[in-house]
Amino acid sequence: MSARTFGVEEEYLLVDAGTFLPTPAAPLLLGSVRGSAAVALAAELKAEQIEAVGSPARTHDALLAGLREGRRLADDSAREVGARAVAVATSPAAFEPHLSADERYDRMAERFGLVAREQFTCGLHVHAGIGSPEEGIAVLDRLRGWLPALLALSTNSPLSAGVDTGFASWRYQSWGRWPTAGPVGIWGDLEQYRSVVASLTSCGVLLDEGMLYFDARLSRAHPTVEVRIADVPLHAEDSALIAVLIRALAETAVRDAGAGVPPVPLPTPVIAVSSWLASRHGTTGDLIDPVDGCPAPASAVLARLLDHAGRALAESGDEEVAACGVERVLARGTGAERQRAVWERTASAAEVIADAAEATRA
Repeated sequence: MSARTFGVEEEYLLVDAGTFLPTPAAPLLLGSVRGSAAVALAAELKAEQIEAVGSPARTHDALLAGLREGRRLADDSAREVGARAVAVATSPAAFEPHLSADERYDRMAERFGLVAREQFTCGLHVHAGIGSPEEGIAVLDRLRGWLPALLALSTNSPLSAGVDTGFASWRYQSWGRWPTAGPVGIWGDLEQYRSVVASLTSCGVLLDEGMLYFDARLSRAHPTVEVRIADVPLHAEDSALIAVLIRALAETAVRDAGAGVPPVPLPTPVIAVSSWLASRHGTTGDLIDPVDGCPAPASAVLARLLDHAGRALAESGDEEVAACGVERVLARGTGAERQRAVWERTASAAEVIADAAEATRA
């Protein structure tokens, strides 16, 4: 049996190529971008960001190649209009973000006020293929406790508006201001999921299902589970690692559901605290172990994740990629640690962004 498909979307900060300060270059960039068979560039909420949408893949190597092509396409297209595309999850430099010209975004700004006006984050969204919506619910119910570990691996937003926030992922804290953001409970079945979605989209707050900002959800556009908890990582190989882990967790969840293994009933507030810990410390502190509900070092939780998903990783040929990838991140540090090191050395947001621009394409 072939491995299930997976794919990624990454969002990037757009900065002036000379000053490395944020610039609203997306409209000009999208008006002149050259096409790619494997990657599409798209507008986001703010004109100072761009999204690269990759094609579905079945192997780690194909996914990583697509990620690198997306980063090259975004940065090359940005350079043509005097800008750069940078994989950071918040802007280290202070700036006034500009709303993209779009009727839906105008409605969001009107309805959500300062939350929408100030909103500026860049995330990684990973899609794992599913055979049916019912299978997707089985995945969501069994994936939820592992999501904080994935956030920890991705952390890449310690700085915001010229300030060291003290967090490894300030993006996750900022994103939490939206009404549906964060972890959710065990759905149990598709009927319950659809009932909650119907209630949320009919209460006069959300514009549509696109504003269901759960940490993981059923995609409304593709036959996938979409995991949205992660920062955009600084390094393309870290995005590929997270995607590989998500696919393996999805495969493990489907297998467990078929064998009658129920989801671990970890309370949602416990998952929320684990996500907060991941946001605060990245891989350098504790998380909540999703199996026993007890605090444990992030490295130990990641080791347990590799063990939990080990059979699926082996079957897809990703066992070594995953183990070496986790070891690499733990040894090298996440983007948050690199950003903070440059900041502490230079006290310059522009220097942090310039360094990140080079790492984005490495």
